[in-house]
Amino acid sequence: MHKDILNVDDIKLMVDSFYEKIRQDDLIGHIFNQIIGDRWPDHLEKMYRFWQTILLEDHTYFGSPFLPHAHLPVEREHFDRWVSLFNANMDDLFVGPKADEARWRAEKMAAMFLVKIRYIKNEGLKPLV
Repeated sequence: MHKDILNVDDIKLMVDSFYEKIRQDDLIGHIFNQIIGDRWPDHLEKMYRFWQTILLEDHTYFGSPFLPHAHLPVEREHFDRWVSLFNANMDDLFVGPKADEARWRAEKMAAMFLVKIRYIKNEGLKPLV
């Protein structure tokens, strides 16, 4: 039986299982693996803090989530796959208001990141720090 996201252990399960799917994906796995390289433990720790802050309102993440993504070689199809994998992972593990919020926030983040990345590419701009 599935349950909602209630604590940091649930966040870690969500993040670890999601990024395991990402790393193995034919379309986007190589992008993540190439950029993150051997820094996966650091990346996962950052993602735990990010989602803990967003979903549990336990403010452990500080930073700008967009900047590391600003110049990635990605298009709509990559974000669509990311969202699809995220939602499938959530469906496999969780149900409830926090799980629904995570899905909603992931979709909004993907849409916002895509718009910003396209703008930077089209205008030849550097993202503001």
